[in-house]
Amino acid sequence: MKIDYKIEKTYENHEIRDILEKKFKMSRTMIKKLKLYGKVDVNGVHTRVIDRVCEGDRLICEYEDNSNLLRRTPGIGILFENDSYAVVDKPANMVTHPGHGHLDDSLLTHLSDHPLHPVMRLDRETSGLIIIAKDGYAHNTLAVHGDIIKRYKALTYGKWDEDCGTINMPIARRPGSVMIRDCVTDGTGRDSVTHYNVIKYFPDKDVSLVEYRLETGRCHQIRVHSLYMGHPLVGDGLYGPNSIDNPSDRFPQSSELDKTVGRVALHAYSLKFTDPFDNEVREFESPLPADITAITGTTV
Repeated sequence: MKIDYKIEKTYENHEIRDILEKKFKMSRTMIKKLKLYGKVDVNGVHTRVIDRVCEGDRLICEYEDNSNLLRRTPGIGILFENDSYAVVDKPANMVTHPGHGHLDDSLLTHLSDHPLHPVMRLDRETSGLIIIAKDGYAHNTLAVHGDIIKRYKALTYGKWDEDCGTINMPIARRPGSVMIRDCVTDGTGRDSVTHYNVIKYFPDKDVSLVEYRLETGRCHQIRVHSLYMGHPLVGDGLYGPNSIDNPSDRFPQSSELDKTVGRVALHAYSLKFTDPFDNEVREFESPLPADITAITGTTV
């Protein structure tokens, strides 16, 4: 970790620890480690974290800690790791955060006994790439300065009319439901924008493999927008044709295909971002998992 920061007027006469907490979202534990084992300089002079700074001062903080390497767990791929974050390939049907019923089998608890900070969210059934920050400072820095571009692949029912396009429809919680979302035009929804590109149509099964890129990150955005376009995702127990809340008889083959996949057929396959700690552009891809290729017969 390295911070090279010119003090702004907002933080005139503030203590360094106050700046680290408020601007860089550092925990008190992280600040203590920095104080004890790292380097804190102002204008080239060693400084305490309780010292105050002036506008225009140059604050440099450095701390290296290789003791917080993530655990290697079968089935969870770690594509990249440094002292600040890791890029992880999450398997399907694994929750990201520990919670009720999943205190010991979440992605985060598999990876570490220490607090971790996912920079994005993936639903339990969704497989694929996720950035896991190792502290609050890294999380905030990646979220604000990482310029993260996420791409997904999904199996959807039916043949799309257009091979590519943009779905720009607000999304709101369905009245009376805690979980279900809908596209709405009554002014109650939040702006939601999804770009899609049809990779291939499989006429024998009447399904399409589609790539999605999100401009916004609403809950269930891809699933809700796909349903709005008339192409629910294969295996989707909330929005698919065999669901209780959004049933449809348009796709008679769906019952068998839903069972084949056994979960919503959505995979976060691509990540591209700028590493704000060294200004390197990083790109990662994850191949389609076997439960999806079992239907498509292809890994594209």
